[in-house]
Amino acid sequence: MKKNNDLRTLTRLALLVAIELVMKAVGLGSVPMGPLYMSFLTLPIAVGAITMGPAAGAILGGVFGAVSFYDAVTGASAMTGALFQVSPVNTFILCVGMRVLMGLCVGLVFNGLKRFDKPGTWSYIVSAMCAPGLNTLFFMGYIVLAFYGCDYIQNIVAAKGAANPFMFVVLLVGVQGVMEFLVSGILGGIVARAVAKFLK
Repeated sequence: MKKNNDLRTLTRLALLVAIELVMKAVGLGSVPMGPLYMSFLTLPIAVGAITMGPAAGAILGGVFGAVSFYDAVTGASAMTGALFQVSPVNTFILCVGMRVLMGLCVGLVFNGLKRFDKPGTWSYIVSAMCAPGLNTLFFMGYIVLAFYGCDYIQNIVAAKGAANPFMFVVLLVGVQGVMEFLVSGILGGIVARAVAKFLK
């Protein structure tokens, strides 16, 4: 019985990885918005983290991070491509490490919330909204910690007229962050709840 459960989990995980890669390949995963991308790749991560647990969230976050790091190395992303020239190691941590952490945390948040939400009415939506929220928090937080002093970021700071790192993040993320939060969060919560009910 355990073998069957493991096989089902691996199959679902592989399906979500495939969905992530297809979303990226057809342009649904990330939409360019200035130097950043509005990313909807947090949606399958949220679904996996909620329905299969923190480890699955971390793996799916790692896939998102690997795709993001590939864009940095090839220069497909203007911002991470420029940051890769500054520090490849910190760019790897930014792209991969922060996404693994985000996926892990979404699973942990859901595990914590479902204790207070036995009927499962709101914990799915709140947990799914954490995916884009934490992605932005970790990603932009690490940019501020590791890259804020570099010329590339300081040029953006000057262009945006940001008085401090907090304002830099707010001005850079802006509408994009709100859209990610609402679309990925609400849709991710609905899908995760439907998947969880189907699997029962």
